[in-house]
Amino acid sequence: MSRTVGVFKNLLLKWALAVGLVVVWELATLAAESPFFPRPTEIVGAAVDTWFSGPAAQLFLADTVFDDVVPSLGRVLGSWSIAAVIGVALGTALGRSQVALDYVGPLLAFMRAVPPPALIPVFMVLFGIDNTMKVVVIVFGAIWPIILNTVDGVRSVGPLQQETARSFRTPRHYWITMVVLPAAMPKIFAGLRLSLSLALILMVIAEMVGTTNGIGYELIYAQQSFEFTTMWAWIVLLGVLGYGLNALLLAVERRVLAWQPANGTANANTTGA
Repeated sequence: MSRTVGVFKNLLLKWALAVGLVVVWELATLAAESPFFPRPTEIVGAAVDTWFSGPAAQLFLADTVFDDVVPSLGRVLGSWSIAAVIGVALGTALGRSQVALDYVGPLLAFMRAVPPPALIPVFMVLFGIDNTMKVVVIVFGAIWPIILNTVDGVRSVGPLQQETARSFRTPRHYWITMVVLPAAMPKIFAGLRLSLSLALILMVIAEMVGTTNGIGYELIYAQQSFEFTTMWAWIVLLGVLGYGLNALLLAVERRVLAWQPANGTANANTTGA
């Protein structure tokens, strides 16, 4: 009972803080009277007109939801999934081989230091301006946190576990899937969370160049058309999407890592706070 009350109080405080910030925002923009910083109530009105003005047959969703928001989500999640698969596989291989890491490590450090937006002209020449270019940009930028965290997690497997596996003559594929990857999962998920936020940022940047749909395209179009209220509505949508995707990934992480005592204890403490 006390835990339920604690959860309710925690949720109430979070919503009270959010509402308080919105009220301050409303009062500040009302006093400033700047066309570049519209009031939150105006942004909500623009959001309703932009996304929820469709027919009942479409659940009142406007065409821009299907023409811009859905394709952008598809690019983010699809590219992030590709980066996750490649990053975990490559990070596992490098983490298990010190020789390979010594050879490939400097190349990874060099490529990781190159800003993905700087390579957009190169990717446009190589892949054109269609969806492939955008996917490549997102994958290139989002893969590095996954690789580095996976390498760190895999290398954290202790010598006692390795000697135990050798003593029982554990097959390599069982050793990787049943020991190495579960032990590395906390750090892998840390890389996945960071890469997901990077994927959302790079999606917006990639859609601002050579495209005719997507959140990034609509955002820059609203700015160039001096529709600043609509522009802020798209910015708020990006924040909501980032928060929602991160919350979903955290829920998956808690479920996957529920077997770890430390993780379960942390979750219990967070719930009861």
